[in-house]
Amino acid sequence: MKVEAVPEIEGAYLFTPTPFADERGFFSRTFDSEVVASVGIDPGGFAQDSLSRSRKGVVRGMHLRGGRGEAKLVRCSAGAIFDVIVDLRPGSPTFRTVKGFELSGETQVSLYIPAGCAHGFQALTDPADISYRIDRPHDPAEDIAISYADPELAIPWPLPVSAVSERDAHAPPLAAALTTTR
Repeated sequence: MKVEAVPEIEGAYLFTPTPFADERGFFSRTFDSEVVASVGIDPGGFAQDSLSRSRKGVVRGMHLRGGRGEAKLVRCSAGAIFDVIVDLRPGSPTFRTVKGFELSGETQVSLYIPAGCAHGFQALTDPADISYRIDRPHDPAEDIAISYADPELAIPWPLPVSAVSERDAHAPPLAAALTTTR
């Protein structure tokens, strides 16, 4: 497994597996605690695994957790997504940086998103399955949403947005979200 720092977002990493392929298909390790620990992430620090399935064009996000935040290890296990991180950690050298990635079931690359960063994605295929490894149990009282269409973020969604949740449709822009959460 190869690990690569994401220079645009302090503390974010891409983990690329090295699959073994033969006439049957392939086998690939999608999580390796030793590799994760080699970049300073506590591999035992994950509390939940979750899965979402989305249709092509669906946007989920932008979401983050209040309080001490929430770190995630995200992987597209089937299909493809355009995944986005926004660094919202005030002391970070990459504060307010927006970075997008294409993740797919073909590559099985995992993206580590540090606590304090907003996260969202758009499904590029129908369906797209996304696996999340999250560092603490979900608490809805700490959920924060930011408009996926905020002009300040200028996220270059690759497809027309086909659907969003009611919550995401009415999420405030970044400036309003930061005012109410900091």
